[in-house]
Amino acid sequence: MKHVKFIAVIVAAAGVAAGGAALAKGYGHHGPKMSFEEIDADGNGEVTKAELQAMKEARFAKADADGDGKLTLEEMQAHAQERANERAAQMLERFDKDGDGALSKDELPQPRRAGKMFDRMDADGSGGISKEEFEEARMHHRGKHRHGNGHGDETEQN
Repeated sequence: MKHVKFIAVIVAAAGVAAGGAALAKGYGHHGPKMSFEEIDADGNGEVTKAELQAMKEARFAKADADGDGKLTLEEMQAHAQERANERAAQMLERFDKDGDGALSKDELPQPRRAGKMFDRMDADGSGGISKEEFEEARMHHRGKHRHGNGHGDETEQN
């Protein structure tokens, strides 16, 4: 019974991650992907360090609502909420196939790698993820491979 609940949690977590990825589709780590032309402010066909710095400063200034040169928690939250609202509106516009102003489960985008994360974690192909497979996937995701990291086997055995 514990394994069934564990697998359900893994599948649910994968679904949440996939949903977040779908929301973020078309966006870079720090906001909308900008075109080369937008970054190349002077239009000379090259992006300079100065243009990148100017873009960074403009983003900061937009988030710094009171203009004091500092970002408070409230300013960061407001800026993040604004970006989230824009992404949600764009997602609705893009995927609302029937135009009813809402997304049904069938209209939600399917992740490109649907189900593949579970299959990768299930290294032995048993149809279930063991604790060892789960820990191995977690360590791999963190960029640390359990074997050879100098810390020995960090998982507990049942």
